[in-house]
Amino acid sequence: MREDLTTRLEQFRTRYCVDAAVQGRVVKPPVEFIGEEILDLAAAALLQGENILLCGGKATGKNILADNLAWLFGRPVYNVSFHTNTDSSTLIGTDTFVGGEVCLRRGPVAQAAQYGGFCILDEINMAKNEAVSVLHSVLDYRRLIDVPGYDCIPIHPAARFIATMNYGYAGTRELNEALVSRFTVIRMPPLGEGQLSRLLKENVPKASQENLEGCVGLFMDLNEKAVNGEISTQAVDMRGMIAALRLMTDGMRPKDAITIGITNKCFDEYEHQLVQDVVTTRFV
Repeated sequence: MREDLTTRLEQFRTRYCVDAAVQGRVVKPPVEFIGEEILDLAAAALLQGENILLCGGKATGKNILADNLAWLFGRPVYNVSFHTNTDSSTLIGTDTFVGGEVCLRRGPVAQAAQYGGFCILDEINMAKNEAVSVLHSVLDYRRLIDVPGYDCIPIHPAARFIATMNYGYAGTRELNEALVSRFTVIRMPPLGEGQLSRLLKENVPKASQENLEGCVGLFMDLNEKAVNGEISTQAVDMRGMIAALRLMTDGMRPKDAITIGITNKCFDEYEHQLVQDVVTTRFV
C-alpha cells in the first residue's frame, strides 16, 4: 500500500476509536487480499467518505477485499447477505420487549451506523426494492436512518458500506440508477496465475508444489472455458479448489479430491463430463 495511504489509515484509526462493546467484531481476515492497486483504490475512496460497490465475476476476491479493508481501517464488521426474503426489518431491526417496554432490536445496518462499523452488503443485486429503499438515505448526504416510531439514527462518521455483486447468478437483477449513484464502483479483475498460486499457498501452506501447480492450472483452464461459454461458472469455485487442495494434503488422491471439491458441483451430465475431461489433463 502507498505510504501516504498508510499514514492516513493510522490517523483514521486514531481519530475513531472502537467502542468496547464491539471490539470482538474487529477481526483479522485469515487471508490477505492480493492486488495492491485495487486495495489502494478502495482504501482511498473509503478515506474520502465514499461507499464502494465491488463488482466482478466469480472468485475475484470481493469478500476478501471487503474484510481486509475493515481490518485496515480497524472497524467492526457487520454482514448482510441479500436474498429474496431480505426486507427492511432484516437491515434496520425489529420491535422487541425490554423491561416491559417496546424498543428497537437493531439490525446490522443500524448497528454499523451506531458503532461506526463497516457493513458488507453481499450480493446486493439480489435485494428486493423494499430492502434497497432503506439504503438510499443511509448512503447519500443525509446519512441517517429514519425508523417509524423511533428517533432517527444518525450514521457514525466512521461507518462505511461495502457492497458486492456477481454477474449472471440466478435471482440477480439490475441495480437501479439511484442506488448505483450512491456508490463508488470498483470492477474486480480476474485473478492472474501468480495471484492464484499465492492465494492457494496462503490458504493451504502444507500443499506440495506439484498439487499446487496442478490446481492453479486447472482453475485457469476452467475459468477460460467459462469465459468462452463452454461451461457455466459452477466449476469455477475457489472455495471448492481450496477444499480439494486441503484434502490432497490429508492424503486423498488428487483426482478424487477434485471430483468432490469441483467436478461434482456440476449437476448437468454433459457439463460434468466436460469438466471431468479437463481435470484428467491436469490430474491422472
